[in-house]
Amino acid sequence: MAQIELKNISKKFKDDVVIEDLNLTIKEGSFTVLVGPSGCGKSTTLRMIAGLEKQSGGEIWIGGKCVNDTAPGQREVAMVFQNYALYPTMTVRGNIEFGLKNKGIPKKERHTLISDICEIVGLTPHLDKKPQNLSGGQRQRVALARAMVKKPEVFILDEPLSNLDAKLRNQMRTELIQLHKRLGTTFVYVTHDQVEAMSMGDEIVVMDKGVIQQADSPLKLYHDPVNLFTAQFIGTPAMNVMNIQDADGLDIESSIPVRYVGFRPEQVMIGSNKHSDGYILEGEIITRESLGAENIYQIQARGGMFFVKNFLEPIVKASRVSVVIPYEHLYYFRADGERIREVFVRPQQLVSAGGL
Repeated sequence: MAQIELKNISKKFKDDVVIEDLNLTIKEGSFTVLVGPSGCGKSTTLRMIAGLEKQSGGEIWIGGKCVNDTAPGQREVAMVFQNYALYPTMTVRGNIEFGLKNKGIPKKERHTLISDICEIVGLTPHLDKKPQNLSGGQRQRVALARAMVKKPEVFILDEPLSNLDAKLRNQMRTELIQLHKRLGTTFVYVTHDQVEAMSMGDEIVVMDKGVIQQADSPLKLYHDPVNLFTAQFIGTPAMNVMNIQDADGLDIESSIPVRYVGFRPEQVMIGSNKHSDGYILEGEIITRESLGAENIYQIQARGGMFFVKNFLEPIVKASRVSVVIPYEHLYYFRADGERIREVFVRPQQLVSAGGL
């Protein structure tokens, strides 16, 4: 396993600047996930680490060595792609063995390696099958096994589960987490799915437009976002955000002008307007979505729409409700989206606040 350091990395495609002055340290042995919307630069960053793209500026260090001029095959990095890139005319064994043959690994050693790896990923019964005779999950395991036999210092995975159905994605997520723990190798994983990122990574790097918005643990990102982008990107449903001008009845003081107020849907309490330490809203339930263990409501208030998520019995009869958001669960942001922490809120009077 190895630590990865990206120092002042930039990447241009002709006149289009995709990444500018990116600095990031990926800890040795970590499961680090790069997450963000399409076009944010996460896959380009991954490909530069692997050596499949040449950075326009800056340095890439892997295991204490600058690899700027090191060929992809010499970087001790194994990559698993979204489309698996399996050879259709080769068996499972042939696909896994191909790279070892090219490296001149003796036959006996190749067979031992393949046997050990296939036992780990559950491919032993399928060694003589062709890729077209395998399920999506089995093909994914072949791609993983092919990377594992190289015994790399770094595993790079570029949206490897995006072609699988929801049930299989959940299963493969669990298997990848267990595989990382077993191997202890540095994993760098790219996805646009924040649920994948939150459930798999011990370190998550949120990116937008080639810029790192926040790099932290999953819980830190969720509970302590540093800006509006991270606050709204992490969480399902996304954080409710309103313009401060629409937040009737919210009396705040801050040394920095507040433009936006946010709150998580699951921090909202339904059915009480007598909570003296919270922001009170009244509105009409527009939609109800029951997901078994949880319920999601879309509520229209005077100033706009917001979501509430709770784990109580679903509200069936009521159409108009009063909700409370405890003051300690409110987030404040500047006009440029940066988080404001120095905020004092005066308790609301025990009357209807109107709405968002």
